[in-house]
Amino acid sequence: MKTEKKSRYVLAYCTFAGLLASIVISGLLFTIDFISITPHGTFFAVIGLSLGFHDSNTSPYVGLLLHIATGTIAGNLLGQGAIFWNRLIPFGLKRGIILGTITGISLWLVLFLPLTTYIIQPKLDMFNISAPNQYVFVIAQHFEGLNTVIVIGSFFFHIIYGIMFGLIAGKLNELKH
Repeated sequence: MKTEKKSRYVLAYCTFAGLLASIVISGLLFTIDFISITPHGTFFAVIGLSLGFHDSNTSPYVGLLLHIATGTIAGNLLGQGAIFWNRLIPFGLKRGIILGTITGISLWLVLFLPLTTYIIQPKLDMFNISAPNQYVFVIAQHFEGLNTVIVIGSFFFHIIYGIMFGLIAGKLNELKH
């Protein structure tokens, strides 16, 4: 009974930490839109556009929702792994930060890098030549020639996500046990 209860809390805390960390990172990405003087939600619009949502009212929200869902699911997956392997429990700040950083880098390697390289960037390049509407063309123009900058910058954002995730999950697990 004790292990089952602990497992449930670890899973809930990791999922919650993933949700909070992804919301904070999403806020930072909105800040980058503001600083770079691009339309609000441009990063998220790219995700939506790549999936075929070419409407300016829909694509940023689809991208934002998927971005937050991905961060939440990543936290949940670490929590599920921790149920079966106790070494993955982010207990305490130091261990949480280490496991969170590994999670963030893993997300970058396994999800972001392949999606950007094989789906998103080719779509943006195609939209620079033939876009379905002006909105899509303008968004694609913002990212022309910036693939290397985006890949390197996103690496650091994934590390920041991991640190935030680890801090939250580590502290929650530490407080409970």
